[in-house]
Amino acid sequence: MKGKKKTGIFRKYLDFPLIYKIAIGFLLGVVAGLTVGPSISVVKPLGDLFLRLLRMIVMPLIFFTLVVGASTIDPKKLGRIGGKVIAWYFATSFIAAAIGISIGLLVKPGIGHPLAEVEYTVTTPPPFIETVLSWVPENPFEALTQFPEGVLPTIIFALMFGIGLTYLRNSKINRHRESGDTLFKVFDACAEIMYKIVRFVLEFAPFGVFALIAIVIGEKGISIFVSYGKIIGATAVGTAIMILGVYSAVLFACGINPLKFLRGGKEAMLTAFVTRSSSGTLPVTMKCADENFGVNRSAYSFSLPIGATINMDGTAIYMLVVAVFAANAVGHVLTASEIATLIVVAVMSSLGVAGVPMGGLIMLTVTLGSIGLPLQVVGLIAGIDVIL
Repeated sequence: MKGKKKTGIFRKYLDFPLIYKIAIGFLLGVVAGLTVGPSISVVKPLGDLFLRLLRMIVMPLIFFTLVVGASTIDPKKLGRIGGKVIAWYFATSFIAAAIGISIGLLVKPGIGHPLAEVEYTVTTPPPFIETVLSWVPENPFEALTQFPEGVLPTIIFALMFGIGLTYLRNSKINRHRESGDTLFKVFDACAEIMYKIVRFVLEFAPFGVFALIAIVIGEKGISIFVSYGKIIGATAVGTAIMILGVYSAVLFACGINPLKFLRGGKEAMLTAFVTRSSSGTLPVTMKCADENFGVNRSAYSFSLPIGATINMDGTAIYMLVVAVFAANAVGHVLTASEIATLIVVAVMSSLGVAGVPMGGLIMLTVTLGSIGLPLQVVGLIAGIDVIL
């Protein structure tokens, strides 16, 4: 008789859910920091390696995934209704980001936080108009090599490239259409490669999170949990404002009872809460749209998949609250141009992370990096990401 196939330790590690591994790394980091104290700083190279890996993947991930995301929108199907749907999605995302930054500035979650000693170079902010102009790259290939300065210019160029590609793919000229399809396959393959690399990087995340949180706890104690409470509370309040304020006002304006709407969509909301995935919730969302609201199939079959990709209002709130936390932590006062950059990046970067594992952490890396805020925050937030 053949014995059972043995599974190696490494395979068992890979098969264990990532969110649990990060939680374990977070908890072990807290324990190690409290037990060992300041000398736990010997594990700093683990945290530094994790941060370098994050920086390594950000720019190519942004470029390839945004090109693919933008080029999947068929201009023939867009039409009048489609244009309104996409405009609505971007409008609510910008509102959500504005709510997130406003609550963050009000709560100040990072004031007195242990990261106050992290090195951060304060530079004189350029005039607002110069900041806006800098979003458009003079040399997009040079922007790809510049992190964090090139983040937003790369996003802008990738979106323009993707839109150009989608028109090429839908051209009436066969040669153009074939070229567009071939180029799309190349970018799609590159995006898939980046997804694989992201998965590899995130497998190292538990060790990076362990090191980063252990160092903070070892040096400053458990005061970080006060900031955690503020971040969670601010995000919850922002989400409540979005649902009970913005969404309800729109529903009232359309003659729809918000309570009836929430009851009809509760199955989709519960599924989203459990799975933590917009894409994974999509079948249930479509079922609710069809059976509970009687939405025309041609309408929801276009709008809901697009929404699962580009409409991440809750994530936008969370990104901006954490960005304020990071700025507070290094004693930096955000300028108007930096706030504008954060909002634009938080909204635009959502286009490329729908298929990325733990896309929220990748979005956070992009958002913080866009104005040079410390990426150590990503490792500290990873431990409570499941709550947010």
